[in-house]
Amino acid sequence: MNQLQIQYVQDSFAQVKPIADVAATLFYGRLFELDPTLRPYFKGDLSEQKQKLMTALAFVVAGLDRPQTILPAVQALGKRHAGYGVQDAHYKTVGAALLWTLAQGLGEQFTPDVATAWAAAYTLLAGVMQEAAAQMELLPVEAV
Repeated sequence: MNQLQIQYVQDSFAQVKPIADVAATLFYGRLFELDPTLRPYFKGDLSEQKQKLMTALAFVVAGLDRPQTILPAVQALGKRHAGYGVQDAHYKTVGAALLWTLAQGLGEQFTPDVATAWAAAYTLLAGVMQEAAAQMELLPVEAV
């Protein structure tokens, strides 16, 4: 990601923060619409999960210009998600739901440049998470 893309992501997320609950609701609705088999990964009421999603996004977005500050947390998140049974194919669905949610929440402000920046950010972060999960799979069982 270049500095302009980082700025696009950070500026557009600042517009999403005031509607965080709506955005999270849209996201999970779209996620389960795209792949209903993902619903069982989320037990019960989604209120806490919605808050976790928006907190994680805020943390990552704020640190995009200082990747060394967020990479350990993103790697840990990837390992946790692997433990939940998240597979590589799920990342594509999550990315599609995220971009759709941003388009809904930002409306005309979700320009092609903003969309490209978010796609780059998601691709980068999902790749880090997937790599961390794959490394975990390579560890002997007693090391996990």
